[in-house]
Amino acid sequence: MVVFTFSAAAKQHMERRGYGEREMLGTIPKMLDDRDPASAVEQIDAAYRDIGGGWHDTKGFTLDVAAGTLTYPGDPARQLIADAMLRDEKIMFFDGAWIAVIQQDGAFRVARID
Repeated sequence: MVVFTFSAAAKQHMERRGYGEREMLGTIPKMLDDRDPASAVEQIDAAYRDIGGGWHDTKGFTLDVAAGTLTYPGDPARQLIADAMLRDEKIMFFDGAWIAVIQQDGAFRVARID
């Protein structure tokens, strides 16, 4: 299992609402295993497909890793909830159940996993 670090905003939200980590991230952390050689996208796709979903890329987003925002044209920026590393991939979980997986070269893929 990969361990996520929560943003300050997420911690405040959890305190105000009485949420735990499970309510914030769902089963995503359990879908990722650093012993599995598959990429983060491949692991999420395989685990999520088993429960009726799968990874479906959504194009058009702008990602600002430093600011912790994910933006789609015409929509307000989504804020970072938590992030983690799986080997050399950065996984960022945003509000609204959006996940970005970023490669070392800056390329990224985004999908809604809810």
